[in-house]
Amino acid sequence: MAKILLFGQAQFGQKVFEELLARGHEILAVCPPPDAPERAVDPLKTSALERGVPVVQRKSYRGSEGAGEVSADRADLAVLAFVTQIVPSAILDAPKYGSICFHPSLLPAYRGGSAINWQILDGCKVGGVTLFRPDDGIDQGPIYLQKEIAIGPDDTTGSFYYGKVFEAGVAATLECVESVLAGEAKAVPQDEKLATYEPLCRDENACVDWARSVRRVHDLIRGCDPSPGAHARAGDTVVRLYGSRIASTRDSALPGTVLSITDEGLEVATAGGSVRLAKLGVQGKKVAAPEAAAALGISVGERLGRGRMASA
Repeated sequence: MAKILLFGQAQFGQKVFEELLARGHEILAVCPPPDAPERAVDPLKTSALERGVPVVQRKSYRGSEGAGEVSADRADLAVLAFVTQIVPSAILDAPKYGSICFHPSLLPAYRGGSAINWQILDGCKVGGVTLFRPDDGIDQGPIYLQKEIAIGPDDTTGSFYYGKVFEAGVAATLECVESVLAGEAKAVPQDEKLATYEPLCRDENACVDWARSVRRVHDLIRGCDPSPGAHARAGDTVVRLYGSRIASTRDSALPGTVLSITDEGLEVATAGGSVRLAKLGVQGKKVAAPEAAAALGISVGERLGRGRMASA
């Protein structure tokens, strides 16, 4: 079996780690991001420590010190499983078979750290996962393996990732590992003419404009669900919006008008229809829409405004 250097984090990195061990591979070290204050210890780090596998955590891997600490030249393969740090080519190219990297889109489309958000924001019906050999560019390098995954009309960033991409991505990563180690993988260059790059999805991208079409409003809310959370204004209060469904595709009131508040959620008019919101978030708390509406004094007939660039 092979000697593997694993970069990764969270449940995805942990699952890949455990599956590689189960297949008999030796993990030389795992490299999760540095610990963050007031956050739980990363699951990948926890699993590695429990198994007695060395853990390397660095803010930067640039320079000879970073390369020396991970000793990538001892590895047969480096695996990047959900990595947000920059890993330089001096490390990526050092293992016998180089490196493979997981990305949650069909590259070269949707490069960047918020690939799933933007696919849903753009109303894509098909997404997928890619395993490629990384270089010094962002999500560049030749492709080893891709899998298409359907995006449902009501999928959120969270439901699509955890419900569809997670397991498919782990399986594809393991498939790619074995293919590369066996010398069977063929690396196909990315077509730069088809490449797109999207920035991180932040608050400035999550402001709801109720005057936009019902489909665009729905896609914005679900693309920002659960993070950063699409936002609008109820009076002087900024509220986050979750659990969107298209309630109607007919004009019925001025955009932003609250049409109904029921156990199913809060229905708000848009251009050409309305959306129904299952939950609202205020001051970091996410609650059922009727409960939140009562607490905020939101009533039928009131108009919600556009949000602002502030945390809620």
